[in-house]
Amino acid sequence: MEFKVEFKGSYAILFAHLDPGETVIGESGAMVSISGNVDIKTTTGGVFKALKRAFLGGEHIFLNKYTAKNKSTILFAPRLPGDIDVIDLNGTVFLQSTSYLASEENIDLDTKFGGFKTFFSGEGFFLLKLSGIGKVAISSFGAIFKITLQPVEKLTVDTGHVVAFDETVKYSVRTFGGIKSTIFGGEGLVVDFEGPGNVYIQTRNYPDYVKWIKSIAPKDTGSR
Repeated sequence: MEFKVEFKGSYAILFAHLDPGETVIGESGAMVSISGNVDIKTTTGGVFKALKRAFLGGEHIFLNKYTAKNKSTILFAPRLPGDIDVIDLNGTVFLQSTSYLASEENIDLDTKFGGFKTFFSGEGFFLLKLSGIGKVAISSFGAIFKITLQPVEKLTVDTGHVVAFDETVKYSVRTFGGIKSTIFGGEGLVVDFEGPGNVYIQTRNYPDYVKWIKSIAPKDTGSR
C-alpha cells in the first residue's frame, strides 16, 4: 500500500494506492473518488470504541473500510481546508478529534482521557489514540509541520494549533498568562510538551476561526 499526498498546502488530497487484497480505513465522508474494483463496508471498529469516539472524541461512529479486488486508488480529503501528512506509525500517536483521515487496516483507533481540563479548546476531554504498525494519514487546518523534541527539550503550543504528538512525549495543559490573559487577552489553554518525540502543529486555529466567522455573521434580530 502506498499513501501519497498531492496538492500539499491548503487543499491537500491523499492518494491511497492499493494492491489486490489490501484494505484501508477512511473517516466517514472523507472519500473523494475510487478507481478500480473496491469492496466497501461500513464498520464501527468495535461498538464501545465507536461510542467513545463519537461522544467523547468528537469523531463519527462509523468508519469506511475499503478492500481492493484489483489495483485500485482511493482519494481522501479532510473536512477542513488544510494539509495532510503521513505518519509511518510504529507505536502510538495521539490526535485531536478533527485530524484523523485514514489508516491501514491493522491500526487500532481508540480514545484516551486527556486530563481534567479540556485538552483541545472546544473539542472535549478526550484524544484519539492510534496504535499499531502501519501508515496513518492526519490532516490539519492550514499547513502542518513537525517538530522533533530531544529528551527533556520543552515546547509550549496553543491548544488550537496542536494536531498530534507521539506517546513518548509528556504533556500538561495550563492556562496561558493567568486568568486575566485567558479571559481578556485572546489566549486560552496551552500545552507544555517535553521530549523525546514528535509534535505536529497546524498553522491555523480552528476554534478561533469559528469564533471569527460567528462575529461577522449577520445577527438574527427576529424582525421581518
